[in-house]
Amino acid sequence: MSAAHDDRKKTSCRFELSATAPLAERKPKVLTQHGHVRTDDYFWMNKPRSRALLAHLEAENAYASGVLAPTQDLQNALYEEMLARIQETDLSVPVKYGKWMYLSRTEQGAQYPVHLRKRIPDGPGNWEDSAEEILLDENLEATGKAFYEVGDYEISPSGRYLAWTEDTRGQRSYRLRLRDLKTGRNLRLTRQGVVSLAWAEDESDTGLTLFFVTEDPRTRRACSLWRQHLSEKTPTLLFEETDERFNLLVFKTRSRGFIVASSSSHITSEARVLPALLPCGRWRVVQKRRAGVEYEVDHHGEHLYLRSNDIGPNFRLLRAPCTARLGIRPDADESPWEEVLPHRESIVLEGIDLYRDWMIATERLDGVPRLAVTRFATGETHPVAFSDPACVVDLEDLPEWDTPILRYTYESMTTPDSVFDYDPITRQSTLLKRQPVLGGFDPAHYCSERIHAEASDGTRIPVSLVYRKGLALDGTAPLWLDGYGAYGICNDPWFSATRLSLLDRGWVFALAHVRGGGDLGQRWHEAGKLECKRNSFSDYISCARTLAARGYTREGRILANGGSAGGLLVGAALNMAPGLFGAAIMEVPFLDVVTTMLDPDLPLTVGEYEEWGNPGKPRDYRRMLAYSPYDNIQARDYPPMLIEAGLHDTQVMVWEPAKYVAKLRRMKQDPHPLLLLTSMEAGHGGASGRYDSLRERARQLAFALCCLG
Repeated sequence: MSAAHDDRKKTSCRFELSATAPLAERKPKVLTQHGHVRTDDYFWMNKPRSRALLAHLEAENAYASGVLAPTQDLQNALYEEMLARIQETDLSVPVKYGKWMYLSRTEQGAQYPVHLRKRIPDGPGNWEDSAEEILLDENLEATGKAFYEVGDYEISPSGRYLAWTEDTRGQRSYRLRLRDLKTGRNLRLTRQGVVSLAWAEDESDTGLTLFFVTEDPRTRRACSLWRQHLSEKTPTLLFEETDERFNLLVFKTRSRGFIVASSSSHITSEARVLPALLPCGRWRVVQKRRAGVEYEVDHHGEHLYLRSNDIGPNFRLLRAPCTARLGIRPDADESPWEEVLPHRESIVLEGIDLYRDWMIATERLDGVPRLAVTRFATGETHPVAFSDPACVVDLEDLPEWDTPILRYTYESMTTPDSVFDYDPITRQSTLLKRQPVLGGFDPAHYCSERIHAEASDGTRIPVSLVYRKGLALDGTAPLWLDGYGAYGICNDPWFSATRLSLLDRGWVFALAHVRGGGDLGQRWHEAGKLECKRNSFSDYISCARTLAARGYTREGRILANGGSAGGLLVGAALNMAPGLFGAAIMEVPFLDVVTTMLDPDLPLTVGEYEEWGNPGKPRDYRRMLAYSPYDNIQARDYPPMLIEAGLHDTQVMVWEPAKYVAKLRRMKQDPHPLLLLTSMEAGHGGASGRYDSLRERARQLAFALCCLG
C-alpha cells in the first residue's frame, strides 16, 4: 500500500453534539382503521407547504449542519479527492443518426452537459472536421435556477427539430419545449407535465407531428395521450387511461414503422400501435389487457414482436404478422402469435432489441447478465458472455435501423463504465471509451466477489462486494451495505469512482440482492412483495450477518444504506436488528408506509397497491402495519443516522422522513447523532448539478467515516 493510502486509513473526526436537537411539537391525532386505533403525534406534518413544517425542516437543517461542522475539513478533503478522479472536460461516444453524429460534452467548472452534433460529409472527409452545432446547452437553460434536469430528449427524423422536457424544481414534473434547429429559435408550443415523447414520420414543409403523454397534476400519473402538429396551436387529446393503477408511455419503434402507446401497471400491460407515417390514423390494441400478464411490443419487417410473461415469469418471445398501413393483420387463426423464444426456467429474458439484420436478447442466468445475438438472414444465434461474476451489461439504444455494429456498455465493481462496439459478424468487441478515473486508479488493486447468504427460509441470497487487495478479512473492517429490494428493480454491481474513497480507507462495500428486486427475475420480485415483503428485510439482515461471520466485517461495524424503497428496507431492518448496524444513511426513505398508502390522493398510491398492498383491506393493513418503520419505532438504542430528504419530492413526501426523525428522537435511548437534512431546492433525486451532487456524496462519506472510522 502507498503512503497516501496509509494516511487515509488514519483519518478521524468527531461530531458536535452540544447543541439541543429540535423537538417537533406533538399534536396527537387518533387514526382508526378496521377497528384498530393508533395515535400519530406528527400527523400535522402531512402538509409539505405549511409554515410550521417548513420552519421545523429549517431547524433540523441548522442542527444537522452544526453537528457536522467538525467534519467540514474532512468533507472538503473528500470532495477534492473525488473531484480529482474526474475528467471534468470530456466527450461522450458519438452516435450516428441520419446525416449527423450526435454527442455531448462536459466542461470544467460547468454543472451540466452541452449537447451537440457534427454533420457527416456527403463526399470524402471526416465528420470530426465538421463544425459543431450546439443543440442544447443545459448550463444556459439552468441559469438562475437552483435545479435543472432534462427528461426526454428527441431529435426529429430529418434532424430539424429538437423536443425535450425539463424539470426546474426537482419535482420530476417536466415541461415540454421545442426548438427549430435550422433557425435556432424555440417554438411557442409548450406543455407542462409531459412524461414521454415520440415524433411521427410525416415531416414536410408544413411541419411535423409530435405525440406526447401528460400526467394528472394531482396524482402525477401519466394518463393522457396527445397529438400535436407543429402547424397547429393546440394539441388533440387521443386517449385517456382511466384505470388509476396504469401509466402511459409513448415511443417509436427503432424500425420507425410504428408509434406505440403502452399502458401498464406493476403487473399488467396493454399496448396500442399506429403506423408512424399515418399520425391521424387508427390506433389498434395489440393484445387486450389481462390481469397479471405483462408484455412489450416492437416491430421488424412484416411482424410485431412481443416479449410476454403470459405462460411463465421468465418471459418468452412471440411474433405475429402485420402490415405497415393497417397494424395487426387479420388472420384466420384465432391466435396468430407464433413462439420465437420459449419460456425457460433457468434464464430470464429481460429485453429484446431489433435491428434490420439482428435481434439481441438481453438475458440473466443466476442473476448474471448476458447477450444472445441472432442473425435474421440465417436464424443463427450466438452468445456474448462475460466472465466477471458481478457486472452490469446494457445494450445501447442505437437509433440507426441498419447499423452493422452493435454497441453495449459494461462495468463491474472494479471496472469503470466502458463502451464497446460489437461486430456480430467477426464476434469481436472493440473498446471505444472507458470512464476516465484519474489519480492513478488501477483495477488490479481491488477485489470483487459474489457470495451467497442463507436466508431464514434457506434461500440463497446473492451479495456482490468489493474491497482493496491486501485488506485483512479478520472482522475489523467497516462495511457499507447497500440494499433496495422492490418493484423488480435490479440492484446491479455498478462501478463508482467516489466509492474508492471508502475502499482506500479500508472499507468493504457490499450490495445485498434481496428478494423484492429483479436480480433473479420476476419470481425473485414476487418473493419480496405483498404478503412476502418481510423476506426483503430478513434477507438484508441475513446478508449483514453472513458478511460478519465470514470476516468481511463484524456486527456493529456495518453501515446500512438505502434510498426510497431501499430506505424502507433499512428502516425495517433497524427496527428488527438495531445492534447489528453501526450507522445508517437513508436517502429520501419511504418510512410511513400505512398512512401514506391510505391516502389515494397522493402520487403513486393507487398504482402501488400491487407492490405493497391496499391498507384499505384489513389483511393488508395488518401486514403493512407490522413492518412500517415509522409505526414500529421502539424505546431502545439505535445507531447514528443521517437521513436525507427533498422538499419537492413527489415520490416520497418530505413529511415521511421528517415524522420518522421526530418520533425516533422522542423515543430512542442512545446518545448517537440523529440528523435530518432536507434539500429545500430539490426532490427525489437530490441535487441536479454534478458538483453539487459530489458535495452531497462527500457529506455522506464524512458521516460514515466519523461513525465507523
